Amino acid sequence: MSTDAIVMLKDDHKQIRRAFRDFEDAGDAAHQTKGELVAKIIELLTVHTYIENEVMYPRVRELVPELEDDVLESYEEHHVADVLVMELTGMDPEDERFTAKTTVLIENVRHHIEEEENEWFPQVREALGRKVLQDLGAQMAQARERAPRSPAQPSALKKAVDAVIS
Repeated sequence: MSTDAIVMLKDDHKQIRRAFRDFEDAGDAAHQTKGELVAKIIELLTVHTYIENEVMYPRVRELVPELEDDVLESYEEHHVADVLVMELTGMDPEDERFTAKTTVLIENVRHHIEEEENEWFPQVREALGRKVLQDLGAQMAQARERAPRSPAQPSALKKAVDAVIS
């Protein structure tokens, strides 16, 4: 597996997109399947946003100050996703708003992924270069090991509470 930070994040994006497609293809009455898929989506997003928030964004913000506005926007997009994830965590898949809320989460995260991959990542790659991105990737791999897997875990809970009260 590559330790290039951008390659690692794009690999995460592929897994997240696949889970989104599976949810969308599940069918209206597939409540159990949708519940399982949302649990998977929540885990993928919890880990992914953790490594971005803890490693990637702070370092890019420090090393590439001209991308400050992009980093701040990304934090806010994570905030929106965190709020939706917290709400989904407490919902029953048969709740009438479960699919609608998941659809809004999917739309928001897809927008975020497209902006990162099409606009932000090329600028970051150009500004930081291969060696720095590999170092960042190694730090992200370590962060992934300690990353929360659910929003109820203490390291995720603080981020989620911050999302709700901010």
